[in-house]
Amino acid sequence: MAFGNQRTVGSPASLAGTSLHTGQAVTLTLRPAPADYGIKFRRVDLPDQPFISADVEKVQTVERATSLAEGSVKVHTVEHILSALTGMGVDNVIIEMDANEPPIGDGSAAPYVQLIKQAGVVEQDAPRRYWEVREAITIENKNGSILTILPSKKFRVSVTCVGPENRITQYFDTVVNPETFEKELAPARTFTFYEDIKPLLEKGLIKGGSLENAVVIRGDELLSKEPMRFANEFARHKAMDLIGDLTLSGKPILGHVIAIMPGHGPNTELALKIKNAYKQMQMMAPNPINVPYGDAVLDVNEVMKLLPHRYPFLMVDRIIGFEGESKCRGLKNLTMNEIFFQGHFPGHPVMPGVLQVEAMAQVASILMLRQPGNANRIGYFMSADKVKFRRPVVPGDTLIIETEMIKMRGKIGQAIGRCLVNGQVTAEAELKFGLQDV
Repeated sequence: MAFGNQRTVGSPASLAGTSLHTGQAVTLTLRPAPADYGIKFRRVDLPDQPFISADVEKVQTVERATSLAEGSVKVHTVEHILSALTGMGVDNVIIEMDANEPPIGDGSAAPYVQLIKQAGVVEQDAPRRYWEVREAITIENKNGSILTILPSKKFRVSVTCVGPENRITQYFDTVVNPETFEKELAPARTFTFYEDIKPLLEKGLIKGGSLENAVVIRGDELLSKEPMRFANEFARHKAMDLIGDLTLSGKPILGHVIAIMPGHGPNTELALKIKNAYKQMQMMAPNPINVPYGDAVLDVNEVMKLLPHRYPFLMVDRIIGFEGESKCRGLKNLTMNEIFFQGHFPGHPVMPGVLQVEAMAQVASILMLRQPGNANRIGYFMSADKVKFRRPVVPGDTLIIETEMIKMRGKIGQAIGRCLVNGQVTAEAELKFGLQDV
């Protein structure tokens, strides 16, 4: 999945067909939506044409498909269209339907990929906001499903599915982007076991189902209107469903999902856990730091007048606040261009802890050098005590560096410092300096 700005469809585009469970004729239309709008369904067949957000908190049922509801308004079997939108990189769109369920097509996401390509995908003037997984999130249920999402700089899915009595064991893995989604995931069709659908058929349900839009497994026999599209088509379809269900978490994901026996129930449970983890991260900083991007207290040129450090060892982009003569707050924007990311765990780049200590020392030095009589001096490290590293700092983070001078005697100073990202402490230390004349 490409980094960059948000995207929507370029123009309206429609797809007509039959819904799977009700057998109703339905037309689905994609319409452009503004930046930060998200994905919303609209039931144009109902009075007032109500909207339902593609939100895991709206999930009503997960049996055989994922269904959303808000009040009495419902939409069923949303996973294929949501998967196609995510796979093709669409962030904001209105999905209009004149029935309660999208057309099933051939049981895959391929018709929706073609619909999105027909509408076109256009970039918007707003950055894409990802949920980057920092710590493993896992769910497990009594049926044997285990889903884990691990830190990764890309959105990757690894899926294995096992059928009843171990009749089917397949595996599939890919990094998800528009190219891989269209070729490797979208064509994989819905499959079902005959013993599961026989009671439904007898009750007159799944009226739109046929061998033209599903593969039916009866014993060791595969019932289908065409040959299998992939040797592991079932695992691919499970991965496609998983992507659609995780779309309900609300943001594009940077993480590696490893799924054993996924299904709509465990998929949406993981989506909810991801969304709650994001909420918790935001709540952990009840008084977020207001970073003055326009008017810094000291910009980088003024910082360099006080400090002798230069690239690549200047660890402060600007000073964003002083409190009296004893406290100072600095800021460092971290990008993948930082030289230390190139060699420090290049597969999973992390800012070295010692450089966070150096950042604290530089901000504390600015405090000392602003004291009367300390101009034209240089601060040198004497010691660092009680150093603790709490969380990794990675490309894209904004590092806030806070220091407080607790003792200053002559040319010797002591300070405490800490580094934070999103209000969470990443490192802290007690520092001692000595000043020397230039």
